[in-house]
Formats: sequence, C-alpha cells, structure tokens
Amino acid sequence: MRKLAVVGAGGLVGRRVVRNLAKSDIEDLELTLTGQGKSIGTEVAFRDAVLTVEKTEVAELRKMDAVILCTPTNASVSLVNELRGGPVILDTSSAFRMDPSVPLVVPEVNPQSAFGHSGLIAGPNCSTIQLVMVLKPLLDRYGLQRVHVSTYQAVSGVGYLAIEQLSDESRAVLESRPPEGGYEPQFPHRMGFNLIPQIDSFLPDGYTKEEMKMVNETKKILGTPDLRISTTCVRVPVYIGHSEACLVETERPADLDSVREVLAASPGILVKDDPLNSVYPMPVDAAHTDEVYVGRIRKDLSSRTGILMWIVADNLYRGAATNAVNVFRLLAKGM
Repeated sequence: MRKLAVVGAGGLVGRRVVRNLAKSDIEDLELTLTGQGKSIGTEVAFRDAVLTVEKTEVAELRKMDAVILCTPTNASVSLVNELRGGPVILDTSSAFRMDPSVPLVVPEVNPQSAFGHSGLIAGPNCSTIQLVMVLKPLLDRYGLQRVHVSTYQAVSGVGYLAIEQLSDESRAVLESRPPEGGYEPQFPHRMGFNLIPQIDSFLPDGYTKEEMKMVNETKKILGTPDLRISTTCVRVPVYIGHSEACLVETERPADLDSVREVLAASPGILVKDDPLNSVYPMPVDAAHTDEVYVGRIRKDLSSRTGILMWIVADNLYRGAATNAVNVFRLLAKGM
C-alpha cells in the first residue's frame, strides 16, 4: 500500500492533483486529503469513493510514504521543516526550486533527477514547465544558443480571488459600472479587459521575480548554466491557460519539418500547426488538458538559426498538478 497525502487538496491545484491521481495507473494507493480554513470538510471525488479534506496535522503526514504540497511558499517552508526525515515531499511552490540540494523535476525532461533526492523534490514554475518540455527535444537534436520567451499568463495562476477579480471587473466594464469589489485585489491594476506587464515584484535590473524564475529554473532543469535566455512575463485576462511566444536560436540549422517531427515525437507535446486553416494552440482548447501544445512554427527572419513558435498549456494541470502526479508515478515504482 502506497500512502500519499495531498496538502491543500481543496485549492485550484490540489483538486486537480486528486483528479489526475484518480485517472492514473497508480494502483494500491491510500490517499489522504488535508487543508486549512474553509477547505476542511470539503468532499472530493476520488475513483469510486468520496474523500473528505481533513485538517493538516504534521503527526499524521509523517505516517505517509509521500506528501504532495499544493500550498503557498510560506506554508511549504514550514511543513518541509517539520516533515524532513519522514515521507518524500513533492513541493509545488517556489520555496526550494533553486536550492542546489533539491532536484527540480519535469519527468518528461529530467526524470533521472527525481531519484537523486534527499527527501524533497521541487516542481517548477508553471510557465517554466511548458517551456522546458519544448526546449529539451530541440536541445538534444540541434543544441541551443539563445532563447527569448514572452508569456501571456492566465489569472488562475494567482488563485481563486484573481478569478473573482477578473470576473467582477469584466462584468463591470460590460455594464458600464464600478466593480462590486468585496475581495482583496490581486493585481496592481485593473485586470478586466487589460494586460499587465508585471508578474510578481520588480528587481533592480528591471526584470520581475517571475521572469528570473523562468530563466534560472530553465537552466537548472536543462543542465545548461550558460544558456542565453531572457523573458518578459505578462498577465492577461484569461481564466486558464498560459501562452508563450518563443524565439529559439539553435546551434545547428533545423528545417521546420524536422522540428515539427521532433516535437510531435516528444512525450506530452501535441503539435497543432496548420495556420492557413486557422489551426494553432489557444488557451480555450488547452484548458483542462495535460498536454503542451505547439504551433505557429516558422523561421525567424532576423537570425540564421532562429525558430519562432507559440506554446500553450493549462497552467493548473500541466503547469502544476500533472507534473506533481507524474513525479509521484516515477517514485511509486520503487515504493
């Protein structure tokens, strides 16, 4: 019997972790769901059962084989400190991602890293996951010189209140009235019918923490500390689904047909690239799915080895829950 606890099971990511576990091929699984505040007592369907979210108790978590943390950074730090030396911890927050002693794992990209853990494995930023899944096969086949990516990130990456704010402000604009409010604003400016070129706080060099997360996490996961990479992260009025406009300069020239073939053959990637028939990835199609979608693949007009592409994925499933469950699937084989 594999004993697994999902902490934060009542949240946006936690619920999706449970759904992915339910449809996974992991057998003989004893699942415990925990949370805090209003989520305690919430009922969540799991296979042929209905589980209740219990209050998070460290003593109970220590009895598990593994724990998936779908918690904010501060809560993750506290729980990891209390659980270290007990179950294997899979943390979806940003707390330990750049700790040199903690593997940062995307199973389709660096599965071997999962087995070098010392009790703690980190999951990357949602926008990083979909990027590295596309970069890895290109790195292996053609090598990489430089990457620039601009992201268009959905509000669900912030949480329930961000979704509420977007809904309220959008209705207010359509009805020509002030927003109703009644919640703590999640963005520095109006989100409804707007784009905000800021995700997280700014650093002295003009980049945001979100942008530098993508830079540093990508290098760590791919094992390419010298890769030239820069990012611009933008919040957009979309509920679910992060989109990325990506410029990749390869070391060796690559024709577009071979790029499509390499990506289509890579696990977790679906190529949707028939622009003459208006076929390309969009958040509305990626929502509630586990794949990374790639399209608009074309040559860059400004560089000899540059390739442009458009990458879309569900930030809650592929960008968090799916990755955490896939890491657990790797580990479960040895439990």
